[in-house]
Amino acid sequence: GLTFGGMNFVDIKKLNEKTNLPVIVVKRRRPRFEKIKNALKHFKDSEKRWKFIEKAGEIQQVNIGNHNLYIQIAGIKLEDAQKILKLSCTRAKIPEPLRVAHLIAAGIVKGESKGRA
Repeated sequence: GLTFGGMNFVDIKKLNEKTNLPVIVVKRRRPRFEKIKNALKHFKDSEKRWKFIEKAGEIQQVNIGNHNLYIQIAGIKLEDAQKILKLSCTRAKIPEPLRVAHLIAAGIVKGESKGRA
Protein backbone atom coordinates (compact mmCIF):
# COMPACT_ATOMS: atom_id res chain seq x y z
CA GLY A 1 0.00 0.00 0.00
CA LEU A 2 0.88 3.67 0.07
CA THR A 3 1.40 3.68 3.82
CA PHE A 4 4.04 2.40 6.18
CA GLY A 5 4.19 2.43 9.95
CA GLY A 6 0.52 3.35 10.23
CA MET A 7 -0.66 6.38 8.32
CA ASN A 8 2.66 7.60 6.91
CA PHE A 9 2.29 7.95 3.16
CA VAL A 10 4.78 7.51 0.34
CA ASP A 11 4.79 9.84 -2.64
CA ILE A 12 5.22 7.16 -5.30
CA LYS A 13 5.82 9.68 -8.10
CA LYS A 14 8.67 11.29 -6.15
CA LEU A 15 10.04 7.87 -5.14
CA ASN A 16 10.12 6.91 -8.83
CA GLU A 17 11.82 10.19 -9.78
CA LYS A 18 14.44 10.01 -7.02
CA THR A 19 15.34 6.33 -7.52
CA ASN A 20 14.74 6.10 -11.26
CA LEU A 21 13.03 2.77 -10.49
CA PRO A 22 9.45 1.77 -11.27
CA VAL A 23 7.03 1.66 -8.34
CA ILE A 24 4.10 -0.74 -8.02
CA VAL A 25 1.78 -0.32 -5.05
CA VAL A 26 -0.07 -3.59 -4.36
CA LYS A 27 -3.28 -4.01 -2.40
CA ARG A 28 -5.39 -7.16 -1.87
CA ARG A 29 -8.64 -5.22 -1.67
CA ARG A 30 -9.92 -2.01 -3.21
CA PRO A 31 -9.29 0.77 -0.69
CA ARG A 32 -12.34 2.13 1.12
CA PHE A 33 -11.63 5.81 0.73
CA GLU A 34 -14.41 6.95 3.03
CA LYS A 35 -12.87 5.00 5.92
CA ILE A 36 -9.42 6.36 5.08
CA LYS A 37 -10.74 9.94 5.06
CA ASN A 38 -12.39 9.37 8.44
CA ALA A 39 -9.14 7.99 9.89
CA LEU A 40 -7.17 10.94 8.52
CA LYS A 41 -9.40 13.41 10.40
CA HIS A 42 -7.34 12.59 13.51
CA PHE A 43 -4.22 14.19 11.96
CA LYS A 44 -3.49 17.90 11.79
CA ASP A 45 -2.05 17.43 8.30
CA SER A 46 -4.91 15.29 6.98
CA GLU A 47 -5.18 17.33 3.77
CA LYS A 48 -1.50 16.76 3.01
CA ARG A 49 -1.82 13.04 3.67
CA TRP A 50 -4.91 12.78 1.45
CA LYS A 51 -3.00 14.45 -1.39
CA PHE A 52 -0.55 11.52 -1.42
CA ILE A 53 -3.49 9.24 -2.19
CA GLU A 54 -4.73 11.49 -4.97
CA LYS A 55 -1.26 12.01 -6.41
CA ALA A 56 -0.61 8.24 -6.58
CA GLY A 57 -3.14 8.04 -9.40
CA GLU A 58 -5.90 5.72 -10.42
CA ILE A 59 -6.25 2.35 -8.80
CA GLN A 60 -6.11 -0.39 -11.41
CA GLN A 61 -7.66 -3.80 -10.88
CA VAL A 62 -5.52 -6.57 -12.33
CA ASN A 63 -6.31 -10.26 -12.53
CA ILE A 64 -3.47 -12.49 -11.42
CA GLY A 65 -4.30 -16.15 -11.81
CA ASN A 66 -7.65 -16.66 -10.09
CA HIS A 67 -7.67 -13.52 -7.96
CA ASN A 68 -7.60 -9.75 -8.30
CA LEU A 69 -5.07 -7.27 -7.01
CA TYR A 70 -5.41 -3.51 -6.93
CA ILE A 71 -2.38 -1.51 -7.95
CA GLN A 72 -1.10 2.01 -8.47
CA ILE A 73 1.98 2.57 -10.57
CA ALA A 74 4.68 5.14 -11.25
CA GLY A 75 7.38 4.88 -13.91
CA ILE A 76 6.05 1.66 -15.44
CA LYS A 77 3.35 0.75 -17.94
CA LEU A 78 0.30 -1.13 -16.67
CA GLU A 79 1.04 -4.07 -18.99
CA ASP A 80 4.59 -4.39 -17.65
CA ALA A 81 3.38 -4.18 -14.04
CA GLN A 82 0.90 -6.99 -14.76
CA LYS A 83 3.67 -9.16 -16.23
CA ILE A 84 5.83 -8.61 -13.14
CA LEU A 85 2.95 -9.49 -10.82
CA LYS A 86 2.10 -12.64 -12.77
CA LEU A 87 5.72 -13.76 -12.54
CA SER A 88 6.14 -12.91 -8.86
CA CYS A 89 2.85 -14.16 -7.37
CA THR A 90 4.06 -17.74 -7.14
CA ARG A 91 3.12 -18.95 -3.64
CA ALA A 92 0.47 -16.49 -2.51
CA LYS A 93 -1.92 -13.82 -3.69
CA ILE A 94 0.75 -11.16 -3.29
CA PRO A 95 4.17 -10.89 -4.95
CA GLU A 96 6.83 -13.14 -3.45
CA PRO A 97 9.17 -10.26 -2.47
CA LEU A 98 6.37 -8.67 -0.39
CA ARG A 99 5.44 -12.00 1.17
CA VAL A 100 9.04 -12.70 2.20
CA ALA A 101 9.52 -9.14 3.51
CA HIS A 102 6.41 -9.60 5.66
CA LEU A 103 7.68 -12.93 7.01
CA ILE A 104 11.03 -11.38 7.95
CA ALA A 105 9.50 -8.27 9.53
CA ALA A 106 6.93 -10.28 11.49
CA GLY A 107 9.65 -12.63 12.67
CA ILE A 108 11.74 -9.74 13.92
CA VAL A 109 8.90 -7.87 15.60
CA LYS A 110 6.69 -10.70 16.88
CA GLY A 111 8.93 -13.75 16.75
CA GLU A 112 6.66 -15.34 14.13
CA SER A 113 4.38 -14.57 11.20
CA LYS A 114 0.64 -15.16 11.44
CA GLY A 115 0.47 -15.90 7.70
CA ARG A 116 -1.23 -12.67 6.54
CA ALA A 117 1.48 -11.76 4.04
